[in-house]
This record gives sequence, C-alpha cells and structure tokens, in this order.
Amino acid sequence: MKLDNKIVVVTGAGSGIGRELVLALIKKGAKIAAVDLHQTSLEELKKDIDMNSDQLSTHTLDISDREAIEALSKEVISKHGDIDSVINCAGIIQPFVRVNDLNFEDINRVMNVNFYGTLYMVKAFLPDLLQRPEAHIVNVSSMGGFLPVPGQSVYGASKSAVKLLSEGLYAELADTNVHVSVVFPGATATNITSNSGVKTPKGAGDEAEKQKIPMLSASKAADIIIRGIEKNKLLIFTGKDSNMMNKLYRLNPVFATNLIAKRMKSLLPK
Repeated sequence: MKLDNKIVVVTGAGSGIGRELVLALIKKGAKIAAVDLHQTSLEELKKDIDMNSDQLSTHTLDISDREAIEALSKEVISKHGDIDSVINCAGIIQPFVRVNDLNFEDINRVMNVNFYGTLYMVKAFLPDLLQRPEAHIVNVSSMGGFLPVPGQSVYGASKSAVKLLSEGLYAELADTNVHVSVVFPGATATNITSNSGVKTPKGAGDEAEKQKIPMLSASKAADIIIRGIEKNKLLIFTGKDSNMMNKLYRLNPVFATNLIAKRMKSLLPK
C-alpha cells in the first residue's frame, strides 16, 4: 500500500519503534493519529516534528481500556476523516522471572496491553477500514512470539496470540481490500524495559556484550516495517536475529529453544 496522503493510526507512538514509524510516515506524506499512554512523550514527538499543519494529532490513552479505544476511533475519524491504516505497535514486557514467580497482576497487565489492546484496536477500526478502497492493519508481535524465551514466557504468549490473531485476520480478509501484516522485531534499541516498569536484569549489559548481541536501531526497524507495508507482506522480520531464529526454530525447534534458554539462564533469578 502506498502511504502518501494516507491516514494512519499508530499506537505506542511516543517512543521506540512507534515513534520512529511516525517520523518516517510523516516524511512519506502520511497523516498520523499518534496514540500513547504517556502525554509527555507525545508532546516531545510534536516538538521533534516541528510543524503546525494538520499532519499529526496526538491521543493520550491506555489501549487496554476498551471504552477508551471505542471513543478513540470516533475521535480520530472526526479529526482526520477516513482511516487507511492502523499500526498496533504499543506493547510491554513482563518482569524477568519464571512463570512460577510471576504474579497475576503482571500477567493480566501484559495480556491486557499486548493482546487485548491490539484486539480492541482491530475491532474498533476494522469496520471503517473495510469501507476504504485499500487499507492495512499492522500488528507488532515479537521474536518471542514464535520462539520461547525463559523469563518472558507470558510476554511471549501474548505476542504469540498477536501472531495468530494477525494470521487469522489475513485469512479472513483475503478477499477484501484490507491487507494484514504481522511484525517480528528482534533485539532492538528501545526503552521498552523502563516503559514497562520492569527492572533490567542484573548483568544484562555484560551478557549482551559477552555474546556480542547486535541491537537494531528503532529507526532501521521502522524502515523495514514500512517497506513491508508498501509490499503488502504478511510476515515482516526486523533484524538478522529475528530472521535467523525464525528459520532455525522451523528447522529444529528443540535446538533453538535450548539455545535461547542457555543465553537467558544467567539473567534469571536463581
């Protein structure tokens, strides 16, 4: 789908990949409804864009609030008119602990934001997208959505749900004007840990340095996603690690699982 003059809703727009998507889409000539939980982040985004046109509107809300999302769809349509694309980028991780040590408050929070937040956005905007000559839904999953990561098992479950929801939507909407993409970011330089209210595991920096784990920039990830949207790709992998682990997991899931478990072992509480 060509993005020039399209109206795009982006969640998680205040930081990380979401923020870079907004900046790149603006350059493409799109108009953006930027959605984020943190108003200060949206204010900073507006300053960085440095324009007084109607190319950007900002909307502060919690995507796990279904009523707020339903109101958002009406607000965005009132502001911009018809919506051409929704990019569900907002997401959080869980504390770096095993399932046995993860409390239900954190479990519910992760599922509500990552899965239900995405589902609420899809349900709120899909009826209008179906009325457009061409439209696109983009849901951001994770490398952890197809590959188990110890210490992030519930996060992975939420992102796996996003994966299958997206693939199901792709099949259901195959004969319509609405394209669907699901994104699998690998290791990316963002502030998702602090935004999730989660402490960085002790020694995480040392472990990354020891293993020489490459971190893709958020801007590069955004560029890859946009190219995937323009090509109407179903599956979009950002980062060499995501591409490689997808192939390895398909070829030998037990080996791939044990490889990730070994890497994560030193970061988990004893």
